[in-house]
This record gives sequence, structure tokens and C-alpha cells, in this order.
Amino acid sequence: MGNLLKSLLVSIGRGLHRIFSLRLSLRVLVILLAIGIGGTWMLTTSNMKRDAGGEADYDEALRYIEIKDMIEDHYIDEVDRARLGESAAAAMVSSLGDRWSSFMTADEYKTFQLSSSNEVTGAGISTIKQGDAGFQVTMVNIDSPAARGGLNAGMLITAIDDIDVRNLDADEFRTMIRSRLNAEFTLSVSGQKDPITVDCTRTYVSPVSYKIERTGAGNIKIDSFEAGSAEAMVKAFEDLLHQNVNKFVIDLRDNPGGLISELQSALDYLLPQGELFVLRDKAGNEEVFKSDNSSLKTDICILINGQTYGEAEIFAAVMQEAGWATVIGERTSGRTRLQQTIEVSDGSAIRLSTRSFMTPNRVDIAQNLGVVPDIIVYNVVSDLDEINEGNGMAVYASDPQLRTALERLSTGFSS
Repeated sequence: MGNLLKSLLVSIGRGLHRIFSLRLSLRVLVILLAIGIGGTWMLTTSNMKRDAGGEADYDEALRYIEIKDMIEDHYIDEVDRARLGESAAAAMVSSLGDRWSSFMTADEYKTFQLSSSNEVTGAGISTIKQGDAGFQVTMVNIDSPAARGGLNAGMLITAIDDIDVRNLDADEFRTMIRSRLNAEFTLSVSGQKDPITVDCTRTYVSPVSYKIERTGAGNIKIDSFEAGSAEAMVKAFEDLLHQNVNKFVIDLRDNPGGLISELQSALDYLLPQGELFVLRDKAGNEEVFKSDNSSLKTDICILINGQTYGEAEIFAAVMQEAGWATVIGERTSGRTRLQQTIEVSDGSAIRLSTRSFMTPNRVDIAQNLGVVPDIIVYNVVSDLDEINEGNGMAVYASDPQLRTALERLSTGFSS
């Protein structure tokens, strides 16, 4: 082993001696040096372009730096470098033209994390994500379902109904809680053997109400598609059908949307077997939601307005496309995309639309800027006096949209 090492060192020494023994002209040395520097520069530039994501991204990065340097060198007042970077990031997201995508600075993102977690207060708690450890309870409302179950601030939630939540983000955790706000569920807490039972049935308020109008039509108001809405909608239909009602108004005005699972169940009750709606991502991957072979075919008018959002828009669009209902009112918001919060290495984040709802015919409602009613009617009258138009139909003068729906149903038509 020693002889081998000695031979290797001797060979290296002889090679170096030959190199330094060469009598090279100054011109040759300069050329060799230029080639070496040029090769190093090209290799470095190539690596930088690759790390930047390609030549186009590299050129854009250089342009950003050039503009930033120009501003710092020539702008008459002091320049806040951090603010320049944040404004540039916000402008990039804003240039998408998507109202639901946004950039958040590090401080804004921290506030967003707190506010988005606080949206689970239907159970009476506020939480914040604690890395991969779970969701720490930051506040428990007095006499709330969580408080009655024994949950306290500082506890770390690791599972809901034995489903591990430690790898979920705040949106996914909130959705799991929201889907149980009409029922009883358990929360597993770190360091505690037995789970805590949270009973939301005592405080649950159904998002569905219904009545029979003087025209004989059933009026079903769905305030949201939150937990229990589909079941409540089905019960409303069944009760009205039992009373020989066969014409219906479904009022989705000012409905902010809710849970995909509730939307699917509601549409499944009404529509025949087939595709109900689709979620599609940038790569074209689709998640298809389907219905079974039972359905309810009757005369239906759906009311919508500019404050009809998300799942409520999908409901109206799918029923309209299937020819299962006549849609009346105002164009909806077009807020039919799902957002994902993506953290940036400096602590900031972007809230980005990453999936879009599609109808079975693959119509993107967001691209269409909302659902366009079959009959456009605006509510502009302020008179709240009840009127009778002589045909047995009593409606509010301030609600031309409802009046139009009831008139259409009373004339008799097939959706």
C-alpha cells in the first residue's frame, strides 16, 4: 500500500514538472487563459440559467434586477428594497386577472393563517397550524360545543374522528370541521389518552327553510351548502311532495357556497345517473363527481344573483345545463375555482387558484364570468308592501325575481 502511494505521488510530480518545463509564448498563455475564463463563464452562466428555470426565466430575472438597480440609482427619494420586491410579487399574481388569487407578505400571511383558522368557530374554537405536530387551540368560546366537550386553549389537535390531521393544511382542517358541524365528532389531543367529544347538534341551525306560496308552488331557500344542507333540502322536497306540491322555486340568492360533498348529495337527489360536475387542474387531470340512477323530474325555477358563489353557482349551472330547471335572476360571481395557499421561502405566500369547477359539458363557469340566467331579472324596487295581482298570487313588490319565477310556474311548463 505504501509503495502504491509513493508511485502515485512520483507520477503526479513528474506531470507537474513537464507542465512547468514547457516554454510557452505569452500569446499562447493569454489564449489559454481566455479559453479557461470563457469556459468557466459559459459553464457558470449555463448553470445559472438552469437554476433559474431556463433562459427565458434567467432573462426575466436579469431584467428585474436591472430595473431595481435603475430605481435605486436614479429615483430621487429613498427606496425600500423589501417593498419593491413585495410589490413586484403582488403585481405578478395580479397580472393573472384572477380575482381570487393574491400575494401575501410574511406579516399578511401570518394574519391570514390566524383568520382562516378562526373560521372553524362553528364548533366554538380557534386554532393555528403548528408544523407537523397538529393544530393548536388558541381560543375556546364560552358555552360552545368545544367548551362543553372539555377542549381548552393550548391543546394540540392531532386527529378528527380518528383521522390524522397533522399533515393537513389549514383549509383542509377547516373543511373537516365544517363537514361535521351538524353532528357529533371526536378530537384526539396530543398527550391525552381519550378523545374529546364535540356535540354540535344542540347549536346547529339548518341552512334550509321552505314554505308553500299562495300559488301552490314550494319555495325552498338554501342559505348555504354547509353541513346538513343536502339532507335538509331532500326533507323539504319530500315534505312538500307529500303535500301534493309539484312546482318548486329553489332560492340560491346570497348563497356563499359550502362543501363539495353537500353539493354532490343535493344534485344527486334531483338529477339522473351520470356526471354531475368536474374538478380540473392545470394539467387537465379531472375528478369527476357522479349521480346514481334515481332522480326527481318536476317544474323547478332557480333564483340566483351577484352574491351567489361557488357551490351554489355550480348547482344552478348544472341544473340549467341538464334542462332540469329554469334559472332566473342576475349573473353570478364566477367564483368557482378552488384556491391553494403556497408558502414562499421568505415567509410570504401566494393564494392561487389551482382547480376549477366544470359542468358535465366541460364549461368553466369562472371563464364565463359566472352563470347567466335564462331569464334576467333585477331586484330594484324598494316597496315592501305585499301586493295581490288578481290572479291569486301574492308576492313582495320588492322581489321581482321571485314573482317572475312564481308566474312562470303558475302558467305551467316543463323544464
